[in-house]
Amino acid sequence: MTEPEWVSLRQAADLLGVHPATVRAWADKGELPSRRTPGGHRRFRRADLLQQAEKKGEVQPLEVQVIIQNALGQARMSVSGDGGLNAEAWYTAMSDTTRGEMRTMGRNVLDAMREYLAAGAPDFALARAITLGGDYARTLIGDGLSLPQAVRGFFYFSDFVINAILTWSEITPPRSAPEWETLVRQVNTFIHAMLLSIIEFYEEE
Repeated sequence: MTEPEWVSLRQAADLLGVHPATVRAWADKGELPSRRTPGGHRRFRRADLLQQAEKKGEVQPLEVQVIIQNALGQARMSVSGDGGLNAEAWYTAMSDTTRGEMRTMGRNVLDAMREYLAAGAPDFALARAITLGGDYARTLIGDGLSLPQAVRGFFYFSDFVINAILTWSEITPPRSAPEWETLVRQVNTFIHAMLLSIIEFYEEE
């Protein structure tokens, strides 16, 4: 099936591997052409996105884009499905407000991981993972969840990323084993940094 020539703001951000706010800023400055739908939504042409990627050096390996999108899709299906989460004690312990905050935070975590991998996984970029871990812990502490409940919830969703990596590796063999090993290590480093932040925040509280 032919891909559409024009894509949404979110799709443009996913293709470029940057935050939607960055794409919006480029469009506002006239650096990235866009048009508006009758409803006022931005649309971007794929050819313009590729040209922007070459200028900014923002395009990520296809593996990263597919893995993050796969993980996001799994998370959405789990949250919207009838089973799965509703059988998890840590999930039923959350208020509706906290569940909504967790959905937003999950998207932010995947965006942060995407940016971390795109930047080459520098140590200083783990500061975002640490901050997100603290935000996650603070929200769940406020809702009365214990540390074991928080960790179980974190593992439940971080496993989506690992599953996405495994799925992609089965469908498309890696170009090179060292590159693939590096990607897995980088993903684990980000996950571990966030998990340690959650634990440390709980201990401080």
